[in-house]
Amino acid sequence: MSNDPNDEPPKETLGDHGHAVIRAGLGAIPFGGTAAVELFNKIVSPPLERRRDQWRERVGERLNALEASGVIDTDALQHDEAFVTVMMHASQAALRNHDEEKLQALRNAVLNAAMPAPIDESVQQMFVNYVDEFTVWHIRLLHLFHDPVAWFRTNNVEPPTFAMSSSLDRLIAAAYPDLKRRGDLWELITTELNAKGLFSGTNLRTMMSADGAFQKRTTDLGDEFIQFITEPAAKQAA
Repeated sequence: MSNDPNDEPPKETLGDHGHAVIRAGLGAIPFGGTAAVELFNKIVSPPLERRRDQWRERVGERLNALEASGVIDTDALQHDEAFVTVMMHASQAALRNHDEEKLQALRNAVLNAAMPAPIDESVQQMFVNYVDEFTVWHIRLLHLFHDPVAWFRTNNVEPPTFAMSSSLDRLIAAAYPDLKRRGDLWELITTELNAKGLFSGTNLRTMMSADGAFQKRTTDLGDEFIQFITEPAAKQAA
């Protein structure tokens, strides 16, 4: 094998500040073993390594961008124990998930933890655990209930027209037609969001005023959660 450094694969040259920081959350995972686990390793190792590399890319690039804009100091982050803890939890969760929306939420959680004056570290850890635990539908419904009017406008979806009365289940059906016949799923998700203190709403089928369904339903904690999983640059531009 050549000793010429120019022969090294490009991905090996990504040891910049941002990537150096996130290595704290991605310790080596042993794949060795006896012949009894050879098939397991064959199936699991390649996708797990791919997820790990993709996570390094998506977080490292954004950390570098924030540092280049003077928002954060990645050298200092290496000594920020609260940030490293969030990074480790988010990185482990990222390896367990494949949904793009959840991976974006985990990445954004790391970026917000890196920002100056982040929220309480215990709340940060709790929110990262929520992203790991929730399905994409939990996150989608929280975004919808945070500001229904803005959600329909931003997503270019025609909002439902209510004449005399409305209900949350009709709002959800208009936003997500794929869930139209899954009322049982809506009920379960909103019950769980309520139990976490993120959502405050009545029974989804309860009738209310014509504009009642368009009212904000997330709690203060729910708002804080949404902010934590929203990219910092997007928040600043809003």
